[in-house]
Amino acid sequence: MSGKGRQKCGAGSGGLDRRTFVKAATAGTGALLAGIGSLEGEENDAASPSPGAASGAPAIHTRQTPDVAVVGAGAFGAWTALNLQQAGARVTLIDQYGPANSRATSGGETRGVRTGYGDRGHGLLWTRWAKRAIEKWRAWDEHGRELLLPRVFFTTSDLIMRDEWTEFMEDTRKNWDEAGVGYEVLDADEVGRRWPVIDLTDITVALWEPDAGVVRARRAIESVAQVFEQAGGTITIARADTGPATASRLDALTLQPGESVSAGTYVFALGPWFPKAFPELMGNRLRIPMGNVVYLRTPPGDNRYSYPNLPSYNFPGVTGWPALGPDNRGFRVRRGGRGPDDPDTSRRWLREEEYESPLAFVRERFPGLADAPVSETRSCHYEISLTSNFFFDHHPDYDNIWLAGGGSAEGFKFGPVIGEYLAGRILGTETDPELIEAFRLSEEEFEPR
Repeated sequence: MSGKGRQKCGAGSGGLDRRTFVKAATAGTGALLAGIGSLEGEENDAASPSPGAASGAPAIHTRQTPDVAVVGAGAFGAWTALNLQQAGARVTLIDQYGPANSRATSGGETRGVRTGYGDRGHGLLWTRWAKRAIEKWRAWDEHGRELLLPRVFFTTSDLIMRDEWTEFMEDTRKNWDEAGVGYEVLDADEVGRRWPVIDLTDITVALWEPDAGVVRARRAIESVAQVFEQAGGTITIARADTGPATASRLDALTLQPGESVSAGTYVFALGPWFPKAFPELMGNRLRIPMGNVVYLRTPPGDNRYSYPNLPSYNFPGVTGWPALGPDNRGFRVRRGGRGPDDPDTSRRWLREEEYESPLAFVRERFPGLADAPVSETRSCHYEISLTSNFFFDHHPDYDNIWLAGGGSAEGFKFGPVIGEYLAGRILGTETDPELIEAFRLSEEEFEPR
């Protein structure tokens, strides 16, 4: 899969061309509850889409040609497939390992959901979207109880701590004021009073975001996939490659082992697999580093390091959060990572010699856990572009292929909002020109390796 030659298509091209689906989608977008309107306008019911939302689509589509084939069942792909399915499309979701698999960027145990993006040029947009995402995660749990889905979102709050007031904190605060995010500015004495287990040596200031939280990532994607199937969607476990094409339109995907899928529109949400699937197009547009995570066992009978008694935390170069009751993988520390590797064959755990950096941090900032044993470790790939922003755009060689990626180690939390937005782009109902421009596939490339 490759290509650079054709000029990018406009936002309206490559939409669904099945007349029956266009008619159904026009009438059935109410199934998304909040609709697929502009994400920069007034906020609507944050339950879109809900686990129990009614779907205008037939119950079973397995013998019909899908309107949309989505390749990649991670956070971007799964949520997009669900939004489209609940809007009335016939959707097939394809992943070579299946939803929530251990190699997926979204297949880890937990992911943080915060709105502090003062260090990004597009930080205000991300702040607004993250705020909406928090509302949608809460709504997902509320509606999911009716379907006996597991709870996935926990409001831990988030605490940014620094030795002095920084530009990152100042810009984060400005974004919060603009987006209406609640927060408090705390001094070290107040932080120590509220959370005495944190060693605050040299810390003078903190920003506390009370509505931030943590999502049980793997469970969340499993739940989205379950609701997608209940709405009539089809999940196929296979490797997908671009097949025959007519002019600028892809006719089919070829699947291994030996099948094919034809659809009107194709969405590739491949995360760190983009450079492998489209080497010419994506090989130098993306890098796929790895992040390392350590989970520590909390002391028996000591709940100070567990939800809801400790917030998620942000020190320079280190983030983490308390142990959650369900699953209880332990107290989480993310520090450092590794360089690019093959996401199909890379090592997804830490060697013991790689423990020292995160454990040194724990000894410094959480001394009560200095002797805590390591419960488990995780390493996952993520993809990042030179803009460090998401991209939702057409493939330059195919009018009916959409590319969705650029998670930049932050994409998971935005899944409910991204799925809504990208479904709207595909349906032609999301037409905000500023957002379309913001999410174009950048021409900028990294230096060849």
